[in-house]
Amino acid sequence: MKVKVKLLHPEAKIPTKAHSSDAGFDLYVASLEYDLCNVKQITYKFGIALQIPKGYMGLLFPRSSICKTCLTLNNSVGVIDSGYRGEITAVFDINTVKETRGKPFYYVGDRAAQLIIMPIPSVTLVASAKLSDSSRGDNGYGSSGNA
Repeated sequence: MKVKVKLLHPEAKIPTKAHSSDAGFDLYVASLEYDLCNVKQITYKFGIALQIPKGYMGLLFPRSSICKTCLTLNNSVGVIDSGYRGEITAVFDINTVKETRGKPFYYVGDRAAQLIIMPIPSVTLVASAKLSDSSRGDNGYGSSGNA
């Protein structure tokens, strides 16, 4: 499958994989925005738009290097629908209490997120008065013994 990538910014780069077997494409920061009066978030703009084929979606995750920064991806996972043609961006919250083990932020040219393109299964939700029994049943949070 080929996915068209439109470069929207002079600093934009086509996403890459470090290894051919990697699941995600690394996204490079083309520009960033933040409010100098209230710096609690940074919006990273990757300077690209995608043409994801119908029947597929893009999932945007933080890279594992996020553990070395004071950042957290605001919505945990971004979902990019196949019909979206706008710029791919990610909003990160800034945790000023967290001790960093490297650069505290990502900068222009850095890889700041990763994109995984996945097929969307055909699913129909059907109302039902009863569900089948399972070994877990309705046991929820922490029911497997892990706190």
